[in-house]
Amino acid sequence: MLNHSNVWRAVDQLAAAHGLSASGLAKKAGLDATTFNKSKRQTREGKLRWPSTESVAKILNATGADLHEFVAYVEDGQRAAPRNIPLIGLAQAGSEGYFDDAGYPTGGSWEEISFPGSTGQHSFAVEISGDSMEPAFREGDIVIVSPEESVRRGDRVVVRTTAGEVMAKVLKRQTAGHIELSSFNPAHEDREFATADIDWIHRILWAAQ
Repeated sequence: MLNHSNVWRAVDQLAAAHGLSASGLAKKAGLDATTFNKSKRQTREGKLRWPSTESVAKILNATGADLHEFVAYVEDGQRAAPRNIPLIGLAQAGSEGYFDDAGYPTGGSWEEISFPGSTGQHSFAVEISGDSMEPAFREGDIVIVSPEESVRRGDRVVVRTTAGEVMAKVLKRQTAGHIELSSFNPAHEDREFATADIDWIHRILWAAQ
C-alpha cells in the first residue's frame, strides 16, 4: 500500500540493506544528513511530509538499487531473509571454471557472504579492485551483480571478455556489433569491444562499502 508510513519505512529499509542509517544514506546520496530524520517526516503542526522524487532518485542511484526494488519495500514492508551468495574477486572471475556459458557462477571454489537484500537465484558478489570506478566504487568494495537482470545504457555493470578480462564499468553504449564502457575515474579512458569479444555483462544491483 502506498502510504506515508510505508514509503518512509522503505527508505529506512533500503538504508539498512546497505548497512547505513537514514542519515548515512542521505549523505551517501549527496543530500543533507538530516533529510530523512524522523523530525523531517512531518511538520510541527502534524502535516505529513513525503520524501521528494529527487531524493528517492538520488538514494537509488547511490545504492545501485532500482525503482522496482524500492517499490517492493513499500508494498511488503519486509526485507528478504539473508542468504549466502558466492563472493568472487575480479581476478578470480577472469579464471576458467568459475562461470558456465550463461555467466552463472558454477562449481564451489569461492567464498560466500550473507546478503540481506532480494536478488535473483544466480546473483553473486564481486570484490572491486583498482581505481577505475572511484569515487563510486573503491578498492575492496563489494558489489552484487545479477545475470538475470537486463542491462541498459547508463547501468553500472561487471563485464567479462572472452580473453578473461573482468572489469566494473558503466555501460555507455551497446549496439548489435559493439559495446562501449566508461569509468567514473577520468584517469581511465573509455573501452570499446566487439560484441563477439564479450563473454557476459551483468548489472550491478547493490554496493556495500
